[in-house]
Amino acid sequence: MITKLKVRLDGDPCLRNISSPVDSVGPGERMLIRSMIATMYDQDGIGLAAPQVGINKRILVADVGDGPIAVINPCIVTTEGSCVLEEGCLSVPETTVIIKRPQKIKIKYTDEENEVIENEFDDLTARVLLHEIDHLDGKLIVDYKDLEENKEPHKKKAKDSPL
Repeated sequence: MITKLKVRLDGDPCLRNISSPVDSVGPGERMLIRSMIATMYDQDGIGLAAPQVGINKRILVADVGDGPIAVINPCIVTTEGSCVLEEGCLSVPETTVIIKRPQKIKIKYTDEENEVIENEFDDLTARVLLHEIDHLDGKLIVDYKDLEENKEPHKKKAKDSPL
């Protein structure tokens, strides 16, 4: 049975810590990844980072409709273009923030089998991965105040899908 985890909310100190790299992916990390994926689906999210479930390790999961992926120790290699969109977050319920992010990214990361991969992602997948990498660095959507539209965080509509 896969355990669903408690999602930490804004104000929890775990969300503001910089996460530690994972030395090697073993059974414990794989079990955490399975629980994170189950939790993400249970919360109707499309991404989840380990700090959001109280674990400050550089692990994130995402599924934008192509099946779940696990990304361990992500490092952004290059970015390209830009896109401005409204984002929500499971750790900051009922709030959305307009954020400008690169439209295309190349990241280097480790997968569940300890293989180092370099891959390009674009559009929604790139945005979700960047959002979750922010969590690994102790950053939340409410930290994005540069755009004029973000003087006050927006209340999220019930049908909006959080990241």
